[in-house]
Amino acid sequence: MAAGQDPRPVSTAELQRSLQASGASPLAKYQDLFVGARGLWPLLRYDTLMLASGAGGAAGFALRKLCFRPLLGGLGRGTVFGRNVVLRHPGKIVIGENVVIDDNVVLDAKGAGNAGIAIGDGAMISRNSVLSCKGGDIVLGRGSKIGINCLVHSESRVEIAPDVTIAAYCYLLAGGNHEFDRIDLPVLDQPSFHKGGVSVGTGSWLAARVTVLDGAAIGKGVVVGAGAVVRDALPDYAIAVGTPARVIRLRGGSPGAPDAPTAPERDRRDGG
Repeated sequence: MAAGQDPRPVSTAELQRSLQASGASPLAKYQDLFVGARGLWPLLRYDTLMLASGAGGAAGFALRKLCFRPLLGGLGRGTVFGRNVVLRHPGKIVIGENVVIDDNVVLDAKGAGNAGIAIGDGAMISRNSVLSCKGGDIVLGRGSKIGINCLVHSESRVEIAPDVTIAAYCYLLAGGNHEFDRIDLPVLDQPSFHKGGVSVGTGSWLAARVTVLDGAAIGKGVVVGAGAVVRDALPDYAIAVGTPARVIRLRGGSPGAPDAPTAPERDRRDGG
């Protein structure tokens, strides 16, 4: 195992085994996976309130906000939910004010002992995107935006700072690593580990189809070009492209002057 890897097993491995155990009833499995608690009252409340998720029109718009509030760990004023939003372990999901959660978004905070998902004021999660915890945490900063069909997966921690733009079809993966040296076992049955999670600094922009792998730390004001794969640290104000992502220059001037004024049109061109 390489230096810097954390060999601690992810807590959701136990959850997965419990879901597959022959002794667990289908109802218990459902509650473990979706509700986050067992018992008749949590089940009835979750199922009743989630019925509002698919309601259409203005009535559905109002009903979702009303019904989601008692499920969530926190919900600020002015937040809106699209249709067919899925909440898993909603008691560990905290959403700030004036947030937009578009249609078909999945917010999955499952795990044993994790904090879950925290979404800052003014953030936006576009349709069909998934924020998925497997024992880890996800923090989406104030005013940050996640485009359509994105996946943010956390077995440790994903921290997205304020005012970050993540374009469509991006993947941020904090975990999902397995040893694979043994050939007598499926890879899934071999030890899993994480490399410290993923962080994205304030004001950065990930263009379409960027993949950020576990252990990557993206600085502030970074532009990552379309289709790039980020597996290491990127310095503040870098413009990075390629697979793996490499820094081609710094925004605003020479490498010695990262705080120089930026050139928005040039940055958009280089960012894809």
